[in-house]
Order: sequence, then C-alpha cells, then structure tokens
Amino acid sequence: METEMGKKGILAVSFGTSYEETRKRTIDAIEAALSDAFPDRVLYRAWTSRRILKKLEETKGIHYDTIPEAMERMKRDHVTDLLVQPTHMLDGLENRTMIEEIQKYQDQFTCIRIGKPMLSDETDKEALTEAVIKIFPELNDQNMLALMGHGSPHITEGIYESLDEQFRAKGYPNICVGTVEHEPGFDGILERASRQKPQKIFLAPLMIVAGDHAQNDMAGEDEDSWKSQLERKGFQTVCVLKGLGEYPQIREIFVRHAQQAEKL
Repeated sequence: METEMGKKGILAVSFGTSYEETRKRTIDAIEAALSDAFPDRVLYRAWTSRRILKKLEETKGIHYDTIPEAMERMKRDHVTDLLVQPTHMLDGLENRTMIEEIQKYQDQFTCIRIGKPMLSDETDKEALTEAVIKIFPELNDQNMLALMGHGSPHITEGIYESLDEQFRAKGYPNICVGTVEHEPGFDGILERASRQKPQKIFLAPLMIVAGDHAQNDMAGEDEDSWKSQLERKGFQTVCVLKGLGEYPQIREIFVRHAQQAEKL
C-alpha cells in the first residue's frame, strides 16, 4: 500500500442511509467489493447527506466522514495516490457536487482519479437491465415489475425512460421504471398496470439502498405510497425491499468503473 511518495487510497463516496440493515447489505457490501478489487489501496468512506449524518450523530452517536473530513483524514495518513469511486446511481447533483468538493484538493495529492457513477453509458444500462432480469426470475407474463428510481432534474434526463425502453426491447414490457420525485412519474406505471392487468405487481427500488423512499414512498402504508395506490385499484402487490447494492452483478459495475478510472 506504500509507494515511494506515500500511500495509495480508495475513497468510496455514498449518499448514506439511516437504515442500518440496508447499509450493511448495500453500501458496506460495495465497499468490501472495492477493497477486495484493490488490495494495494487503503479503503476510506465519505457520505454526502448532511441530513442523514446529523440524524445518525444525534440519535445513535455514530459519525461518518463528510468528503472534506475524509480528504483531511487521508492527508494525515499520507495518502498521495487517491482513487475515488462514488456509489451514486447517476451523474446528477450529488455526483457533480462530490466532484467539485474533491477537486478542491487536487493540488494536495499527487494523483486523484474519479470513477463514474453506476449508470454512465450504454454498457452500464445493458448490465443493469440484464441484472434485473436475472434478479427476478419469478417474473412471468402474468406479473409486472415496477422499479422506483429517485429521479433527477439535472443532466440525467432521459436515462430512466431509456431503461424502460430497453426492457421492452428485450421482450419485457411488464418491467417498467418510474421515479419518486421527477419524471417519469408513477402515473405511467399506474396506466400500464391498468392496461396489462397483471395478477401480481412486484415493487422494487431502483436505488442503491432500500431507504426512506423504498420503505415509505414505495412500500409504506400511507395512502400516497405506490403500494397503497395500486392496491386501491385492486392489484396484488409484493414489495421487495432490497437495494441494488445487495446484488453482486450491480457491485461489479462499480468495481469496473473504479478499475477504468485507475487506468486513466
């Protein structure tokens, strides 16, 4: 892990979650995969959600580094060659803010390379759609799978729609994608369910962790949740509260991006 100039590090940057169990199975699992793939690098972690960081400190006394705190920690540890891999889904606001924060330290490290988020090109979309098809082998023509993405108002426009189109192109018109905060919204899923009339609708997060959105907006008992709205229409629902980070096929995408960045 030592070079002539100092240590080699890898920084995993995540939004974070206050749900301990999903953190263990997703963020921690991605970090473990990165650590295994780069045994010559010391693993560090940073979370970007100030709300989650504050909540964990106040309720559980747990502290996770912000990006500036992680960068300062690595400087103290004499890390000079840094590889950064975000666990973000898209190159949206969170990812762009992360890049800006890290670039402030560009002249304080010998080398900083940053990997891409999960969905960055057509290869990634192909890998994701293939993974989802394998993850849900029980899906058949009589059932439907609705995936809940977060959504972004920024430069990621069109990615969710293209994923939806890709499922249809692969012969899976019963797999549809919506987002909880932006477009495409839930109305499209409800319209397709009304048209296809599936016997059962699986609901699953198209997010790295199964956190607040998955637990509440998707699977919650409130009348506005996806589950409640579908059940009021007479559909039988099955909620799959597993974040994408739980699946080895997804973790491999992050490892591949980090490996590509290291070669730059």
